[in-house]
Amino acid sequence: MADAAGRLTKLAEEVLGAPLPVRIRAWDRSESGPPGAPTLVIRNRRALRRLVFKPGELGLARAWVAGDIDVDGDLYEALDLLAGLIWERGTAAPKPPRAAVLRALARPEIRAAAKELLSLGGLPIPPAPPAEEARPRRGPLHTLLRDRAAISHHYDVGNDFYALVLGPSMVYSCAYWATGEGGEATLEDAQRDKLDLICRKLGLQEDQRLLDVGCGWGSMVLHAAREYGVRAVGITLSEEQAAYARKRVAEAGLTDRIEIRVQDYREVHDEPFDAISSIGMAEHVGRARYAEYAADLYALLKPGGRLLNHQIARRPLADEDAYQVDEFIDRYVFPDGELAPVGGTTSALEDAGFEVRDVEAIREHYALTLRRWVANLEQHWQQAVRLTSRGRARVWRLYMAASALSFERNRIGVNQVLAVRTPQSGAAGLPLRARAWQG
Repeated sequence: MADAAGRLTKLAEEVLGAPLPVRIRAWDRSESGPPGAPTLVIRNRRALRRLVFKPGELGLARAWVAGDIDVDGDLYEALDLLAGLIWERGTAAPKPPRAAVLRALARPEIRAAAKELLSLGGLPIPPAPPAEEARPRRGPLHTLLRDRAAISHHYDVGNDFYALVLGPSMVYSCAYWATGEGGEATLEDAQRDKLDLICRKLGLQEDQRLLDVGCGWGSMVLHAAREYGVRAVGITLSEEQAAYARKRVAEAGLTDRIEIRVQDYREVHDEPFDAISSIGMAEHVGRARYAEYAADLYALLKPGGRLLNHQIARRPLADEDAYQVDEFIDRYVFPDGELAPVGGTTSALEDAGFEVRDVEAIREHYALTLRRWVANLEQHWQQAVRLTSRGRARVWRLYMAASALSFERNRIGVNQVLAVRTPQSGAAGLPLRARAWQG
């Protein structure tokens, strides 16, 4: 059957109720769609079977990871054009693609077209998911055992792979840029500036005790100990991260000031700490455990101690109970990860007893950071594939590029929330002039 691309375009436009904004190139070399637009390449019939058995985002994600589909042209432009088909205009709510498909298939002409395309897909057997997909999980969310497995899926990919993507700073969170376009600053400069900003917000002083929750590869505790003379404890659930961080601490000659533990925040009982940093970790906590997380951190701080909670946020929904975790992110990137609106985060911290003193929104900074990470991955593509797998590298390229656009388009944000365990006297110990740490 000739002109598979034309038939695919027709079906897609019937289902979506709108013109397809990208071109399609099929395995039979046929092409269809607007000239000059980025091209969605359908490499084989297996891609159709993935979409038939999992219509919507998960089917597309599986086809992308497996290499059954690709993009010829600018990936950012293609994702930006397709985003309008995925997200409801002006909201953070994704459109329900499965429902749209089922509604379309109720129409006889669409059923006929779908049947015709199904015949192109070959045997009506669902392809196995790519090896990079997380296995189905059972049982309650965010138990200690389940959280360890989720963290391992994401972070125990290989330290060398992360070094390619993140660069020498080995900081896996939003950097802090001096100018709107990143300017001439390096990624390492911007990450150092972010770590130093957090240290200043926490008001760190020599010999204070700092707890870094979700310490990653140790960059925060290293900076705080080296530049501010604190005694730091870094905790992570990733064995690979801990081993790497301990090596860095030893090489820096700071083993007398820094301890790296494989430990959950619920297992820390050697309080009090003068300050706590939680940078890009709270996204793993989950709505069911967030009150516990806030209460545990409050209990670990001494009166007057400060918490800096650096966390990705989503836009609020009219019905918060309708929130669903993104299927691609859940299966391939952050299993069990959940995002909350910043208002929900600050309320949970206040409910635990904290006084929230400052909220700084820095979503544009994360878009710039992600674009640098994507550039690092693309520059070292073959090495990244050798260190992990082609599928894993494809997961990261899609995830980071799509995330950069989501930050740019205000579908998600990131905020630094400074909170204090204010004592009964009311003396919070903060500077009288707001944000004195910036000057």
